[in-house]
Amino acid sequence: MSKEKIILGIDPGTTIMGFGLIRVVGKKAHFMQLNELQLKKYNDHYIKLKLIFERTVELIDTYHPDEIAIEAPFFGKNVQSMLKLGRAQGVAMAAGLSREVPITEYSPKKIKMAITGNGNASKEQVAKMLQSLLQLKELPKNLDSTDGLAAAVCHFYNQGKVSIGKGYTGWSAFVKQNQNKIG
Repeated sequence: MSKEKIILGIDPGTTIMGFGLIRVVGKKAHFMQLNELQLKKYNDHYIKLKLIFERTVELIDTYHPDEIAIEAPFFGKNVQSMLKLGRAQGVAMAAGLSREVPITEYSPKKIKMAITGNGNASKEQVAKMLQSLLQLKELPKNLDSTDGLAAAVCHFYNQGKVSIGKGYTGWSAFVKQNQNKIG
């Protein structure tokens, strides 16, 4: 009997948070869902963070993922954008940690490389490859949800490898692995 698990992938953002879920049965990944949380209409950054937290908890409580894969913020030139993106990621991680779901973060380049074989692939290339790999009938208008799905598939591909990014199993593990960044 093959072990089954669910992986939730999240592409955090303060305008759109994309997410996707896959079910892993044995050595095969099966598409479950992809969607996005639209945050454009909210002006208050703190309200957006609250909604990201609540939606992530809702996804966890609904689908009971065994693991979460999250896209790490990329380094950009706009410090304010980086700060907002980092907060969105942190809130999504906090939601997972609050439900004691192990989290692994992956750089955008690593996710693109895992899906397409090219770390510089476009969002469209990633989406098309996912469509082919998971037999998706159609792609969404916004590709943030496919980015979330890509994080989940990347995590599936990287299981069992020695270095799969930073993983956290709970608050104590997070604190222990980040002591040099705290206080």
